[in-house]
Amino acid sequence: MVNALDMALRVRKPAPGGIVHADHGVQFTSLAFIQKIRSAGLLPSFGTVGDALDNAMMESFWSLMQIELLNRKKWRTRIELANAIFEYIEVFCNRKRRHSSLGYQTPADFDFALSRQLNSA
Repeated sequence: MVNALDMALRVRKPAPGGIVHADHGVQFTSLAFIQKIRSAGLLPSFGTVGDALDNAMMESFWSLMQIELLNRKKWRTRIELANAIFEYIEVFCNRKRRHSSLGYQTPADFDFALSRQLNSA
């Protein structure tokens, strides 16, 4: 997860003060992951234990990825799985799948429109 966070920080270049929301899984609560978040000027946020609604958006994402990608084949190597997850998230989820919460835009299109709006203000 630290490698994925590194990549996200390089690509997205988030402004300090942003929030990284995750669940209580060991990969997200590890010292290395939290230190990476804080060193980027971001704030870690973890849902409360036992509150299903607190992290509903991320739980929905993980569930969809499990159904649409992970359960569909057996992965021979960790590299093959990592590449498939990257392709699923970066290409399919961010550039192709439209989201109702974003006015039926892809996240990439939404970010682009928001950037243009903020730069023209």
